[in-house]
This record gives sequence, structure tokens and C-alpha cells, in this order.
Amino acid sequence: MAVIKVNADSEGLHLDEAALRAALDRLAPRAPVVAMVHGFRFQPDLPGQCPHEHILALHPEHPDRKAISWPRHLGFGRPDGGLGLAFGWHSRGTLWAVHARAPQAGRALAELVALVRRIAPERQVDVIGHSLGARVALAALPQIEPGAVGLAILLSAAEFRGPAEAAMATEAGRAAQVLNVTTQANRMFDFLLEALLSGGTHASVSSGLSKPHPGWTDLRADDPAAVAALRSLGFRLGGTQAQICHWSPFLRPGLFRLYRALLERRLPLPLLRTALTATRLETGSRFLPPAGGAGLSLPGETA
Repeated sequence: MAVIKVNADSEGLHLDEAALRAALDRLAPRAPVVAMVHGFRFQPDLPGQCPHEHILALHPEHPDRKAISWPRHLGFGRPDGGLGLAFGWHSRGTLWAVHARAPQAGRALAELVALVRRIAPERQVDVIGHSLGARVALAALPQIEPGAVGLAILLSAAEFRGPAEAAMATEAGRAAQVLNVTTQANRMFDFLLEALLSGGTHASVSSGLSKPHPGWTDLRADDPAAVAALRSLGFRLGGTQAQICHWSPFLRPGLFRLYRALLERRLPLPLLRTALTATRLETGSRFLPPAGGAGLSLPGETA
């Protein structure tokens, strides 16, 4: 089984533990185990809003243009492609309510990581999360044993610097590697997060942390310098990007190939960080704020 369905609610974690044990037993020693965490406006088992019919499905059954299969693009459709843990949580409601609910899902994610470690102590669990799913991933870190999470890939993370820095200061945070994927196309959503949830008093992680952290790497995926750095490593990004898009870190062709290389450890994250730094210094690139709000899709649309 390439993908295990996992759900979390107020009562805790729900999954087929026997299927998880069997999948881990069959897994090749170096194959990745990856928890995939969706963002806003999903609810497991709700028709039309279930993440397991949408981005967490190997073969999505949803007409939404954003319903592209994370498991398939990360290689979990292949017999040797590793194990995907499709983590569903209740993320419907107001932005305020779902933001407040995310730490509860983070506790369930930490429970899932602990379960994998009990079954297969030699395994690390990696995490990829979009938007408020990135907040879930960061909320899990303080509750996880050091080294249990190897790599976390955050896509348009809907989180503030303070909680992110607190998570990275924990033992598990210091032991993990984090790739923070941001885009200029998401800046309007970052602004709305800051304005609506903090009154503009707190900065989001879209601009990185307040000071360097050895395990934290920022990738501004529509910055020309970053695109050039990725090209130098053999990763070409395709497609023309909308000026404002919350989903570009997983919709833009070529980025999943990068994530898969990182998760499979074919590309070490420090090598990517070095290439990004070198190319930015060579080009003198600056990451500019968005020029306007044309084409904005407000929070509340399925993420």
C-alpha cells in the first residue's frame, strides 16, 4: 500500500494501524515515510470537501483545478516510492477558528509520528504541509522526540514567526531540517493573515525567521535568483504563474520533482541552501512585495 489514510479530530487519531504496520514492514530501508498535511477548507469524509478525494488522493475525483495528487507527484504510486501518510483534519470554518484548531491537529500529527517510531524505531517521518497544514506541522515539533522528524517542507505557510521560532528552538526543531517555500504570488495572503489574525502586529514566516537558524532554509520559488539556482541543480520550473496564487508552491510544474528529490535524500537540503545563497549574491536579487491585488482569491476557497 503506497498511501495510508489518516484522520484527526477532537477525539484523536484514526487510522488502520494493522495496514500501517504491514506497509512499514514492506518498506525498503531507505524509502521515505512522509506525512502530507492539507490546508484550509477541508473536512475528512464530507462529500465534496474530503481531502482524501482531493490533493491527498492518488487519483483525485474532484473537478477543482487544484486537485492534483500529492501522493502521485511525490512518487508514492510506485512500488518502491516510499510510504505516504495522508493526514486529514477538520479545517473548515472561519479562518480564526481553523487557525485556533490547528495545534490540536498538530498534537495528533505528533501522535502519528510516535506511532510510526514505535512500529519502526529506525524510521524518520518527514512532513509536507500547505498553508494552515504547515502550522499543523510546526505545532507538532515540540511534542516529538528529537530526530523523529527529518525534513519538513512548508508550502505558503500560514504561520507567524513567533510560533515558528519557538518550534525550531525545541529539541526536535533543532534536529530537523525545514524548507520554507514562499512566493511573491502569496504575499496578499500573507498580508491578510497578518492583518486579520494579529492586527498587523506579527510577521508571518513568509519573510523567514527573525534570525538565521541552521536547520531553516527559505526558498522564494518565484524569485528569478531562486529559479536560476534550481536550474543550476537540474530542476527546471515550468508554467507561467498568476500574480496572486496561494497554491503556486504545489501547482507550478517542476516543484514536486524538487520536493521528491529532497524527501528521497537525492538532494541534500544544505546543498540547495548553498546554491540559493550563491545565486542570490551573484545576481543581487531582491524579493519585492506584490504590486497589487488583481486576481485575488480570498481565504475561504478550497486550498
